[in-house]
Amino acid sequence: MTQLESSPSSEPLLFLVGPTAVGKTAFALELAEKLGAEIVSLDSMQVYRRMDIGTAKPSATERARVPHACLDLVEPSERYDVSRYLVDAERALGAARKRGRRALFVGGTGLYLRALAQGLFGGPEIDPALRAELEARACAEGSPALHAELAPLDPAAAARIHPNDAKRVVRALEILRQSGRTLSEWQREWGWHGAPANARALRLVGLALEPEEHARRSVERVRAMFRAGWVDEARAIRDSCGFGPSAIQALGYREVLAVADGELSLAACEERVLQLTRRFVRRQRTWFRSFPAIRWLAPGNETARDEARAEFERDA
Repeated sequence: MTQLESSPSSEPLLFLVGPTAVGKTAFALELAEKLGAEIVSLDSMQVYRRMDIGTAKPSATERARVPHACLDLVEPSERYDVSRYLVDAERALGAARKRGRRALFVGGTGLYLRALAQGLFGGPEIDPALRAELEARACAEGSPALHAELAPLDPAAAARIHPNDAKRVVRALEILRQSGRTLSEWQREWGWHGAPANARALRLVGLALEPEEHARRSVERVRAMFRAGWVDEARAIRDSCGFGPSAIQALGYREVLAVADGELSLAACEERVLQLTRRFVRRQRTWFRSFPAIRWLAPGNETARDEARAEFERDA
């Protein structure tokens, strides 16, 4: 099982999590300064260079205030997955410790959080030819068709994976065809649903808003992205290195490219991206429910940062 191993198990890993548009970036900057910590991104799409606007990546000014790691690691054309992230996160954690500083993981990617906490199950290695075949089918037939194929073969995995989640549907079928065993069987064997004996201690703080406020912030954020040049950003990436199969799954980029090509109006795209954002937030909340130890705080509360700091320094 692959998991983070670079520092003593007695020193907890610190996480600030929450759904998109909840205000994690600003909150994290002030909190990291109070803790004397460096920030390690816990975002599966901020690893891609040049995808700055659409992933709400911290600005150069914000990065100057507090050192950041696990940003801008690869080109959008490259594959990047959770196993690579664990290696990069371990490197970032070790580098922070050498400088005598703590690491604060900040983001909303639940899969990365779970992998850091529990490790990765030992599924078979990727078969590039098989992966390409399944991805081509997903593009041609649509991922719901592959999900329908998966459902009778691995009902447990199909129940957890959304039919439109092409990446996870493809991986589940890939594992089954390579090994003759289901994804669910692999996960049960490798303790995916329970922390291994040598799991790291965690300190988990989450940010949450009232639904009306969260909806308002989501609208403001999406509109600000378009004003900042999201369409031009997406077009420039596609016209240079291009989007690989992982990067193109970033929320909204397909829709924004449709605007660039004149296939979708800006107003229609904004509405579609907002719909996707609401759906994405629901999925993020589902991930976080599997971590009952998260201490949820309202970012606008005057005492929230002090409460978060106290939680992270508890029994440190």
